Amino acid sequence: MPTFNVQTNVPLDDCVLVSDILKQTSKAVANIIGKPESYVMISLRGGVPMLFGGSEDPTAYGELISIGGLGPEINEQLSAALAEILQMKLLVPPARFYIKFYDVKMTDFGWNGATF
Repeated sequence: MPTFNVQTNVPLDDCVLVSDILKQTSKAVANIIGKPESYVMISLRGGVPMLFGGSEDPTAYGELISIGGLGPEINEQLSAALAEILQMKLLVPPARFYIKFYDVKMTDFGWNGATF
């Protein structure tokens, strides 16, 4: 159930292929964490008013939540892969992107009318 929620101040208009970003991000998260992509959820919000370091230049903030599969080495790999996608697809430099990782217990996440 890895879930990656990201928001950016970059507008998601016709110039940005949102579907490509979602699919590429989903594959990266599944491959790095080692969970089936069928359980991965990606959420992308664009055009969010954001300021980073006193500048409104392209920036982003993301949160990745997973039941297990996270840790220092994996988080490092995820950070690199996700920052690369945001830089290539949205022109957000890696130094203007924060990501928070949450490793949660099975009982802290609901799905299909129950918890995992």
